[in-house]
Amino acid sequence: MEFREKRLTIAQAKEMDIVNCLSGMGIEPAKIHNNDYWYHSPLRGEKTPSFKVNLRLNRWYDHGIGKGGNLVDFAVLFWECNVSEALQKLGGNLSLQQQPERAFKIASEMATQIKILGEFFLSSTALLSYLEVRCINAEIANRFCREVRYELAGKTWYGIGFKNDLGGYEIRNAFQKLSSSPKGITCIKNGSNSVVVFEGFFDFLSFMVITGEGRFKENDFIILNSLALLESTHAILDTYKNVRLFLDNDAAGKAATQLTLSWGNHYYDESKLYEGYTDLNEWLVNAPKHSRAAILAYNFIKEKPPNLPKS
Repeated sequence: MEFREKRLTIAQAKEMDIVNCLSGMGIEPAKIHNNDYWYHSPLRGEKTPSFKVNLRLNRWYDHGIGKGGNLVDFAVLFWECNVSEALQKLGGNLSLQQQPERAFKIASEMATQIKILGEFFLSSTALLSYLEVRCINAEIANRFCREVRYELAGKTWYGIGFKNDLGGYEIRNAFQKLSSSPKGITCIKNGSNSVVVFEGFFDFLSFMVITGEGRFKENDFIILNSLALLESTHAILDTYKNVRLFLDNDAAGKAATQLTLSWGNHYYDESKLYEGYTDLNEWLVNAPKHSRAAILAYNFIKEKPPNLPKS
């Protein structure tokens, strides 16, 4: 397929968003301060995050080993390979087909450091304000999320918690993007033969804001919570008559979409509906109102995807 055949150049790889690439590998920041994203180093084990990515410069630096650079430099160290091999991995499915066990292990180890202290009805002014910035109303958020208090690095924090099927949480606030252990997907079942798939829960919440209760009852939903979990859902997705993909419009999301489309003709790429935006939530926040209305009329009122064969 085209995404596998096209060769990635060094110049192109250097411009790829490091934060998005790490997320596609199941590696999320432990904390965010302005343009600096701090991680537990993917290159080694550690308890205190000392691996920094500067979002503006799109460069990384690991304080523990005194090395840094662009994405190519990172890939060479991470996969322990040469530049040519690193470009092949970055230009393919990133980590989807050849997911390094170390990446998921490190992400899991970071998740186990988070201790959930309790879950509550969403009421924090700061969290409700954050939801408002993301154009998610409190009623929808409280239906699917909880306010969670958690302990990390000896301090108590709170965030918007979205529970997965294994009992872990995706946790978001204005400053952090975290996951508690165990990491897993979230399935919401309504007895439908159609399923809608999202990378993250804010895109799912955005879908609910856009479409309302009617679309919710007509579909089942799977929120991956990490692209690293995509392939493990293959068997589940194949039980549905049609699968609608609302994955991100970045390099990792597009590679994941292409991989999933290769699984069968009952998979449909819906990311074109928010083309020009990274994901559905970014489109919800930034798209002009007339654009939103046009997309809503075009897509969500249809009973079947536009390219679904007639029975």
